[in-house]
Amino acid sequence: MALPALRCAPAVPDLLPLNAPPAARRLVALIALGLAGCAAVGPDYRAPAPAVPAGWSRIDAPLVHAAAPGDLRHWWRGLNDPLLSGLVEQALLASPDLRSAQARLREARARRALAAAGRLPSVTGSGSARRSDSSAESGSGAARNLFSAGLDASWELDVFGGIRRGIEAAEADLQSSQAGLHDTQVSLAAEVALNYVEVRAFQTRLGIARDNLASQSETLQLTDWRAQAGLVGNQDVEQARSNQALTRAQIPSLETSLAEAEHRLAILLGMAPGTLHARLADAAGVPAMPARIAVGIPADTLRQRPDVRVAERRLAAQTARVGAAEAARYPGFSLAGSIGLEALTLGALGNGGAGTASLFAGVTAPLFDAGRLRTQVEIQDALREQAQVAYEQTVLNALEEVENALVALARNREREQALTESAAAARNAALLARQRYSAGLIDFQSVLDTERSVLSVEDSLASTRADGVLALIRLYKALGGGWSPSGAIPPAGKDAP
Repeated sequence: MALPALRCAPAVPDLLPLNAPPAARRLVALIALGLAGCAAVGPDYRAPAPAVPAGWSRIDAPLVHAAAPGDLRHWWRGLNDPLLSGLVEQALLASPDLRSAQARLREARARRALAAAGRLPSVTGSGSARRSDSSAESGSGAARNLFSAGLDASWELDVFGGIRRGIEAAEADLQSSQAGLHDTQVSLAAEVALNYVEVRAFQTRLGIARDNLASQSETLQLTDWRAQAGLVGNQDVEQARSNQALTRAQIPSLETSLAEAEHRLAILLGMAPGTLHARLADAAGVPAMPARIAVGIPADTLRQRPDVRVAERRLAAQTARVGAAEAARYPGFSLAGSIGLEALTLGALGNGGAGTASLFAGVTAPLFDAGRLRTQVEIQDALREQAQVAYEQTVLNALEEVENALVALARNREREQALTESAAAARNAALLARQRYSAGLIDFQSVLDTERSVLSVEDSLASTRADGVLALIRLYKALGGGWSPSGAIPPAGKDAP
């Protein structure tokens, strides 16, 4: 088997006396080789440099511009809703998702420490006491005691860097878990805000439905009076009643959706469903959009997004595992030794002649394994390639999410402007239709049509305004906002980064 070219430290045997025994010089040479900083086998990791566009293709100048977005750690505060800010920051302290991510980080730290321990010798202590009686027929028939105590040490020399590659992989896994904790913070802040906006949107739509129900109840009463006066037939009354019942039927569905959004929000905060009902009872409305939004450039976004960091660190870990698998194909060197005391009586253990010592140096090398070790290298390299593809896909997904959010913001703004004009016109048309119907100038069908139009347009307008804020939240999430490298939003627990 061809060994790799290793760049090691100067030979320690030259420091021994010239008359040192050859065996001692070979042993010290082996120790020096293990201690020296030799180059590990396998590929050395180099961080990928993905090709990213210079700017975003979907910038809407009146609303979004490409200036640096500034501090995105507390982006939700820009919506100027104190209750929303409080809920997000409460979730960042108590969410079950965050606690789970912290536990994964603790596990990664422990695995990193376990991998690092492989570079150091292991030492164990032992002690024993034994009494034996020999046979009088085959021996002396005397009883014999034997007491011993000692220390045993063993050390695997990391000549070809298998242990070092394992430490590299564990360190990259640790950094990936830390970035995963940040990614959980990003997702958690966005999910809390998204569900909060949905709660406010359902409350607004419920208010619209109830207002329209009250207006339609007045129309029903007016129609009933006109029917009693003989001015219209019962058909108008039944049509008015049907229109009112149809609107009333929408309210339970909206109330169900509102309750579900409240329950999801409570779960994100680690609370029982229904706990937040009293705090959310005041229908404060959907938070207002800021006048301008800065998004920066794509390269800044990739640096900010922790999920990209997670994918990149996973690639680094898998690259190191290729080297660890490669090192398993090379010889392994080990040292073992023991020192101790052995005597026939317990008091004699302190005598000068009770000492024992042994030293062992060994080498093992794979001679024939039917290609198992080589196949392990191929498996790890295939996993490394999968990690490479996953990283590239994560980068593309990050860019796509920002572009999609920018499109949604721009088009939603146009839709909101059109619906605002439509809602004002629909309300005016409904008022005029009722007045003309009261004067007997038009039939009741025109009143029904205008009332239905008002409900539909106002509901669409409320949904569109909420969709605009939801798109903004998704944009902040896509930009990687919501985590704090400096610890300004420390998650609960001792493992907060």
